[in-house]
Amino acid sequence: MTDPIRVLFVCARNDARSLMAEALLRHADAEHFEACSAGLVASEIDPRALASLEHIGIDTQGLRSKAIDEFAGQPFHYLITLCDKSSEEVARMPSSGEVIAWSFEDPSTSERPEPFRHCLQEIHDRLHMFITVKTRP
Repeated sequence: MTDPIRVLFVCARNDARSLMAEALLRHADAEHFEACSAGLVASEIDPRALASLEHIGIDTQGLRSKAIDEFAGQPFHYLITLCDKSSEEVARMPSSGEVIAWSFEDPSTSERPEPFRHCLQEIHDRLHMFITVKTRP
């Protein structure tokens, strides 16, 4: 077996989107991927993000908000930003792997109905494509 593909999801506060992406990737394909998440700064986790994950049967044990500094010097194959602010900041940081910029609306400020579930679905759909492409022989 080969080493897993290391992925770091980054968002502004690591309180919702990046944590949801970390949990989704771990759930979807822990055999091929090692998923981590961080924020430009650490913050308190939004309980609605955890509730959305738990609603679809994804384990949230061990999820915690982390600042990107916690991962300084660690190699990642992919650093995926999930908001415009983190994309701008990460562009200035050295990276050991490919930087991919995805942008999802902040569910904590969205006016959509069920914004956390909607955001979770969007992240899930993007991750599904990512996994398919990156694990293709």
